[in-house]
Amino acid sequence: MLDVGCGVGILSLLLSRDFALKTTIIDKQERMLAYARHNFELNHLSVEADLGDFLSWESQERFDLIISNPPFYDSAVTQSEEEHLNIARYAHHLPFDAFVQKVKKHLKPRGRFIFCYDAKQIDRVLSDLTANNINPEVIRFVHAKIERESKLMMIAARMNSRSMTRVMPPLIVFDQESRYLPEASRAFEMAGTHSIKGEL
Repeated sequence: MLDVGCGVGILSLLLSRDFALKTTIIDKQERMLAYARHNFELNHLSVEADLGDFLSWESQERFDLIISNPPFYDSAVTQSEEEHLNIARYAHHLPFDAFVQKVKKHLKPRGRFIFCYDAKQIDRVLSDLTANNINPEVIRFVHAKIERESKLMMIAARMNSRSMTRVMPPLIVFDQESRYLPEASRAFEMAGTHSIKGEL
């Protein structure tokens, strides 16, 4: 598995813990990569960690699974002036079309690409995936509350797949009193682990 833009490494850490994967992580921010390494050490898990920009990263390895929580906020909106936050949040640091082309180079012929992205950009996300023969097999939209529009989508895609796309029931995070609904609560319970969040 490869975790692109791993941040403090929580996604890849949990998957490595639960599925005993051989894991590689990459991030362009040295501070974040240091936190990620420390989190893996805290949980007695091994990881190969690379510092650098994924778009210019060179490796001969091909992966069964690539995951990412990439920067996806549109660069036209008001941006944070804090460098670490800016890199972590805004799409110009990892343009999606170039990102997908690079993912294609590093996936095995039937490899999976699982990621989240801005729901408002679904048209270009699906277009870029299919243009690179990475088929979106499952899509799920996340809503903070039932009456609010979705701001986030989760996509599971696969190289060279011919499956029809399944759109799953939405994930609603909070009830009307802003308490976690059962599915969200269970996710946090399952994820319970030792970690440090780091300071952005």
